[in-house]
Amino acid sequence: MNESSRYIKIVEWSDEDQCFVGQCPGVIGPCCHGDDEKEVYSELCTIVDEWILLMKDRGQPLPKPTSGRDFAEQLAKIA
Repeated sequence: MNESSRYIKIVEWSDEDQCFVGQCPGVIGPCCHGDDEKEVYSELCTIVDEWILLMKDRGQPLPKPTSGRDFAEQLAKIA
């Protein structure tokens, strides 16, 4: 397991943008988009991996992990 697996990644359709948009709550907001959901997810994973490496190189602490905290269930309750 790589460190980015500790963070929830969301890819969702945006009616406003007419494309899929990817983000990683607590790490990075909307940061990639495209017409293919799988490609956007792959790009999002790469961005999060690079972000984590950058933070480590700078000696900055990483945010608290979002996976394993019932994050998806909490989102479902809001919807």
